[in-house]
Amino acid sequence: MKKVLAIMLILVLALSATACSGKKSSEDPTKKSEGVMTYAEYDAAALDSEVVIETYVQAKQGWWEDNGQGKATLYTQDGDGAYFIYNAYISEEDYNKLGEGQKIKVTGYKAEWSGEVEVAEGATIEIEDGKWVAEAVDITDKLGTDELIKYQNQKVVVKGATVEAKEDGAAFWYNWDNSGVQGDDIYFDVTANMGTYTFTLESYLTGSDTDVYKAAEALEAGKTIDVEGYLYWYEGPQPHVTKITVK
Repeated sequence: MKKVLAIMLILVLALSATACSGKKSSEDPTKKSEGVMTYAEYDAAALDSEVVIETYVQAKQGWWEDNGQGKATLYTQDGDGAYFIYNAYISEEDYNKLGEGQKIKVTGYKAEWSGEVEVAEGATIEIEDGKWVAEAVDITDKLGTDELIKYQNQKVVVKGATVEAKEDGAAFWYNWDNSGVQGDDIYFDVTANMGTYTFTLESYLTGSDTDVYKAAEALEAGKTIDVEGYLYWYEGPQPHVTKITVK
């Protein structure tokens, strides 16, 4: 009898896993509801125009309250492109519901700051049914090309990069000008695909107690690394790092 029950339990678990797998794979990250823009339409929209998008949360850069209004910055993506949502209005309760992959609807205005295209401060968020998590795209061979901009804000990885020393010989700085202390943003330079680029660990995105922050503090000039993160833009590509692997 025990053997029969064990077999039945295994079958139930197997069927349950298949159902879950089917549900996950059935989510089409390019499908849009009525009245919602495709990524191509968002990309073509003029700056300062109103945009309505559906997208999936990939990472959160913190929640805070400003004059009684809850705000959050999000890294989001669908099957065709990515959207950086800056200081959107959201309650703390709803913010806590935004797990990795959560589908949301965002209404706001398209903006640009130093090359970074984003949904500007003050957008509103509605939580929808659906989940999808993007896989990191390898952009190593896109660095230094005009094609790189097409991947702005997407989850990306750069492989086989070499850590370059800063002007003072250090492998990284706290803050862009070396004015910070432990716990602040970390900046480091890497060479990949015949060019040198600055990568950033945003302290709001990756706090000082995380593995990736500690990995950045342990960097050594000349070491080879793979770096994963989001392709943020500031006067050129400046990825926001979420993972470092020393080769």
